[in-house]
Amino acid sequence: MDSSRRALTKLIGSATIASLFRSRAARSETRSVSVGITLPLTGAGAEDAVNILHGAVLAIEEANAAGGPGGYQVQIETLDNATATAGQYDPMQAAVNARRLVIDKSVVGAIGPMNSGSGKAMAAILSQSDLATVTPSSTNPDLTDPKYAAQYRPGGKAIYFRTVTTDSYQGPNMANFMAQQLKVKSVFVLDDSGAYGVGIADAFQARAAKIGINVLGRDRVDPLAADYRSVLTKVRGLDAQALYCGSSALAGIKLVKQSYEIVPNMIKAGGDGLHQVSVLGGAGFPAAEGWYTTIAAPHMLDDNVVQPWMDRYYKRWGTRPADYSITAYDAAQVVLAAIAAVAKTNQPVTRAAVRDAIQSGRVKTLQGDLAFDANGDLESHVVSVFQVKFDPSYPPTDVVHQFKYVGAAPADAS
Repeated sequence: MDSSRRALTKLIGSATIASLFRSRAARSETRSVSVGITLPLTGAGAEDAVNILHGAVLAIEEANAAGGPGGYQVQIETLDNATATAGQYDPMQAAVNARRLVIDKSVVGAIGPMNSGSGKAMAAILSQSDLATVTPSSTNPDLTDPKYAAQYRPGGKAIYFRTVTTDSYQGPNMANFMAQQLKVKSVFVLDDSGAYGVGIADAFQARAAKIGINVLGRDRVDPLAADYRSVLTKVRGLDAQALYCGSSALAGIKLVKQSYEIVPNMIKAGGDGLHQVSVLGGAGFPAAEGWYTTIAAPHMLDDNVVQPWMDRYYKRWGTRPADYSITAYDAAQVVLAAIAAVAKTNQPVTRAAVRDAIQSGRVKTLQGDLAFDANGDLESHVVSVFQVKFDPSYPPTDVVHQFKYVGAAPADAS
């Protein structure tokens, strides 16, 4: 090889080595953190959990595509809070998943859970590691009530934040709606024994009794039982004007089907645990027809302001979002904004710093500007009411078009 060829080969080799070092340096400079998402992705409620997941993931993907919050790329750790044994969310599995997030030191924040029962199993574990989570749908008020701080936030600071209001408003406001709009005079109350179901049923019942609705009785529907006909026959015998149930989908599907057989003409209502795709699909029509449900947030899917976001959601996932897809997107926005705020200080993006940024921040979201009180709750307490009315123009499981928006439930002014 002549001297000129040797020089050229040396030059190429040097350039290749330099390029390799530059590539390695660039990779080492790419900063990343992880965010956990915990939802019941199998069993009853799984379709609704996927809608929530898609909302949160879309926000993170969009942030990463724009360079990442504060220059950090956000990795997603998705964990399933449901088990085949439970047939739906499983608090024991939720606790296991909370420990997994805590052990993974790259996780600086979390989104979820979907269910309050999971939240009660996770909160203390997350609190002890100062790992904040933002739930787009769990509404049991105990989780953020300072009376239960020793139980759910032993670490001291609030770590459980919400982009929805609580059942302290969802239950009572629905009682107001039934009294004022539906002129209900008597009601029988059911719950499914879960943290969410019992909590919302308690809140509804207390308000109903206070405003003069005659509460004829209270009973329970076991999510793992197959037959609720005996309790429904009892309700029919009491000649109740209305039935209210605090329940998630596993019991709710069976209750909706069997109540159509036993008390078809009774006014029937429930909370956001029954405002689900799985209830429409599992109970079907005509059984679901006429049921009233609520969500613990403003209804925005008919608002032109969110239409561009809905178009992006559909382009990414090929399905239309649900209302809690919006609160999930907003939950992710809250976590992402906190990461960006910490990064802006040039301090390490730690769990504690992210938690503090969530607590003190005010974030522009699809719902508007969101901020949290000292306990992690929203300033807004809007509850939206829907009624199932079958529209043959759309699939029976189209949650957007089969649940017709009625309006905001009257707030408890007392």
